[in-house]
Amino acid sequence: MLVVETIAKIRRAYFQDRKPIKQICRELRVSGNTVRRVIRSGATECTYERSVQP
Repeated sequence: MLVVETIAKIRRAYFQDRKPIKQICRELRVSGNTVRRVIRSGATECTYERSVQP
């Protein structure tokens, strides 16, 4: 699960520092799909809600 600080770091690296997605992935140890999802969405927090507990 991503925290607000990680999302802020991703956005800052992409929009202000103009770093490529691959470099952000390497530095922050997150997947490319995660970086793309954060950049495209306007959400400030990613949460996962489990519907049924096994």
